[in-house]
Amino acid sequence: MSMLKLSVRALVTGFGLLALSGAALADGYGGSVKDAPAPEGRQFGWSVTLGGTSDYVFRGITQTDENPAAQGSLDLSYGILYAGIWGSNIDFAGGGSAEIDLYAGVKPVWGPVTFDLGVIYYAYPGGDSDADLDYVELKAGYSIVSPWIKGLTSGTTIYWSPEYTGNTGEVFTVESVASYALPQVGIFSPSISGAYGTLYGDAGEGFSIDGDDKYSYWNAGLVLAVEKFTFDFRYWDTDIKDGLDGTADERFVFSAKVTLP
Repeated sequence: MSMLKLSVRALVTGFGLLALSGAALADGYGGSVKDAPAPEGRQFGWSVTLGGTSDYVFRGITQTDENPAAQGSLDLSYGILYAGIWGSNIDFAGGGSAEIDLYAGVKPVWGPVTFDLGVIYYAYPGGDSDADLDYVELKAGYSIVSPWIKGLTSGTTIYWSPEYTGNTGEVFTVESVASYALPQVGIFSPSISGAYGTLYGDAGEGFSIDGDDKYSYWNAGLVLAVEKFTFDFRYWDTDIKDGLDGTADERFVFSAKVTLP
């Protein structure tokens, strides 16, 4: 859920209110972290990921009041099809104590380009029913392994919600990401990565962030992978002027996870 979600929720429900994108890539940067890997061939695959972060940040806004979070996911795949469930503890007004995301989609591959067409349902069990925080997003994106620069992968994804969290109307999110693999260092496979995204809403429908109907967020960090473990050191920031009482301020976040089998 986004703190934007947070902020929007706050602004919409009178609380002091995403989230995010996963996939996650809070794995690679955490953000939107709900992305399953594109499998090769028509075969069944599955994985379980368990991890934690010093601060669950979704699209530039903390979802845990700047406190740590425990997170996990179960991912299934068959050929280009994927589906999964992801969860985290949260801490913001009206949001309850947990966020549960359900997602599914297809990832067709065309040469060096992998497309991703999917849907994500964000749920906040135990949250204030009057806040109407649950919502759905559709996404369409691509990632490309550069044929010119070895180790460089980049891509862009568009997210669209017909009714964003807090019943704040139609919202579009455009997020671009890039990562570059560095030379092996001992047992670690390091890489640097970053993301830049913008949310566009409709103030007439109730979407407002510090009086504006859009905002941008970005992050950059170092990822260290060793066997089944991933360690992520990341800087986050937004262009939200007043920082939503500090929930959208710049911050450094450390995350660690293990993926099985």
